[in-house]
Amino acid sequence: MKYIKLLIKIILISISTLGICVIIYFLAARGLSNITVNEVQEEPQEFTMYLTTNGMHTDFVFPVKSDLIDWSKELKFEHTKGQRRNFAYIALGWGDKGFFLDVEDWDSVKPGIALNAAFGLGTTAIHSTYLSNIQIDENTREVKLSKQQYQILIDYILSSFKRDTDNNIINIKTDKAYGLNDSFYEGEGKYSFLYTCNTWANSGLKKAKMKACLWTPFQEGIFRKYNL
Repeated sequence: MKYIKLLIKIILISISTLGICVIIYFLAARGLSNITVNEVQEEPQEFTMYLTTNGMHTDFVFPVKSDLIDWSKELKFEHTKGQRRNFAYIALGWGDKGFFLDVEDWDSVKPGIALNAAFGLGTTAIHSTYLSNIQIDENTREVKLSKQQYQILIDYILSSFKRDTDNNIINIKTDKAYGLNDSFYEGEGKYSFLYTCNTWANSGLKKAKMKACLWTPFQEGIFRKYNL
């Protein structure tokens, strides 16, 4: 009986500790995401990009071709199922490879995938999607930025791709693409509950000296900085 009581006590303490940690996590996420860095933008805002979300995940969206980069040179149209070429924009997002490739929706998340992602045990990938047009709505924000900020953001994203010995971005050959115009690439870095897909996007904005959260694991914090 003594050991049963001890076991129950340990279980209750563990549950309480976990609950407290979860509460602290969400409070920190809310509080730190409300703190804006780089709020004042003094450089000329001569370029346009977009931020988009599916409600959980943040993507950067750029013109396929600009004075600074042609994304199709490395993220080739041939990597998509449709292999179309006449697109105006490309959406790019970083995240856990297991989630990208093995989770169709949140109802189908397996515990193993979730744990691997939460604790940085998996690998990462970048998901690219070619788009014909952009529609500004509650899930898409237009963002103005300077040439220097644009270049920093481009460099940040390019550094998030894993490359082979010939310095080529590594395309993930899979039949799990979401549609005809998207593809996956091996990513650098580790995903975790402290560094999520949205943290990655927010870190890119911070590095480019654009408006961003002090820290956020969720997309809401980012989108509060760029209201419609």
